[in-house]
Amino acid sequence: MTITQSTSPAAAVVERMLHEGFAAGNPDIVDELCAPDLIEHQFGLSGVGPAAIEKVKRGILTVHAAFSDLRFTVADIAQNADTVWIRAEVTGTHTGPFLGPPTGKPVHFTVIDVATVRDGRIVEHWGVPDRFAILAQTGQLERPAA
Repeated sequence: MTITQSTSPAAAVVERMLHEGFAAGNPDIVDELCAPDLIEHQFGLSGVGPAAIEKVKRGILTVHAAFSDLRFTVADIAQNADTVWIRAEVTGTHTGPFLGPPTGKPVHFTVIDVATVRDGRIVEHWGVPDRFAILAQTGQLERPAA
């Protein structure tokens, strides 16, 4: 089932995390949008409760420092009960360290987020950014021959 932000407060919460958190580089949004007992499953950010909250905040700062012009375009949203799936296309310029030194190269990659949202806050989250695409576009991973 595909929905739009205007029909789903839960989807709006996840979109705000992408735009106001990661794209804008605002770690304070985590306190507003995530439950204090957040369960985070994303590689490099996984944890529970305050440890997860702090890792997500550091993740926002790290990603924003690496791609200060990061932009998310939500391509698909689906929802079942209180769980939201979002596929976003992401663009930016690799201006800071991230999976290697900054290269100044443009990147375009996909991220899939799955979040359970209750009472307007993310209580559990799985994030899957296409790190291989980032590595390939920044020249840190050899692209396979066609």
